[in-house]
Amino acid sequence: MSIPDFQSIMLPFLEVLSDGQERSMKEMVSLLADRFGMSESDLAEVLPSGQQTVFSNRVAWAKTHMKKAGLVDNPSRGRVRLSSRGREVLERQPATVNMKFLKQFDGYPEFIAGSAASDASKTKTAEEIEEEDATPLEQLESAYAEWKSAVSDELLERLSEVSPAFFEQVVVRLLQAMGYGGGVDSGEVTSYARDGGIDGVIREDKLGLDVVCIQAKRWQGTVGRPVVQAFVGSMDLIRAKKGVILTTGRFSDDAKTFVDRIEGKRVVLIDGKRLAEFMIEHDVGVTTKTVYRLKEVSGDFFEEGLDQ
Repeated sequence: MSIPDFQSIMLPFLEVLSDGQERSMKEMVSLLADRFGMSESDLAEVLPSGQQTVFSNRVAWAKTHMKKAGLVDNPSRGRVRLSSRGREVLERQPATVNMKFLKQFDGYPEFIAGSAASDASKTKTAEEIEEEDATPLEQLESAYAEWKSAVSDELLERLSEVSPAFFEQVVVRLLQAMGYGGGVDSGEVTSYARDGGIDGVIREDKLGLDVVCIQAKRWQGTVGRPVVQAFVGSMDLIRAKKGVILTTGRFSDDAKTFVDRIEGKRVVLIDGKRLAEFMIEHDVGVTTKTVYRLKEVSGDFFEEGLDQ
């Protein structure tokens, strides 16, 4: 089944706590996973950042909203229990518990109003927030992924407009930024007159005993096996065992199969999508516009205070 949104988790969350026991959030995630019949693949799905699973994030936000409405309590760090108000809600046997339902409780409307006012676009209303299935963290990461995708598209568009010579310089600089090479002057673009299909080289050590050959293809279409095979043959001219082909386009399945079967050489194919991702990751051709630092309450800070 698909992973339930955080509002759909609210009522089952309360029902799991209906026995009056205090439970850890880790235990709640496990019990709710069983309640929803979650598969291992569902539970393994992570947010784009890779820092937290989608399901545990949604369980945590369901708890946050119900705590703001007074339906659950946090008796200690990472633990939760049903409040007297939460028990009263269950006695009413509601068909569902969601953000709209929680608005009847003191303190919750102010919490939602604050969420709407803090939205960066200043255009969302509390009613619009109620309709959202994604948690705030999911929304943030989704927006980041969308922004990154737009930057990637623009990078590839700009790369398609530059000269072949400039593109070759870009890929050499990128590989150096990724940590390949024995120093600042370890990479160079080769001469057109003698490149033999090799557009650049990276010397992985100061003496140049280990060399990585580079070919840069500023193409819109598909790079096929013949191009890759010719590049591999050119590597023999400088007795290189390693090579990288980077393109703004993509590689054919035949080309990918060919490099997997090469013996004695290692050749890596980097298509346009990965090229843009690497450029963003290693700050080549991009600048940092804004930095947001997400903060959370430090449990260690308060636990240390309790020991004093």
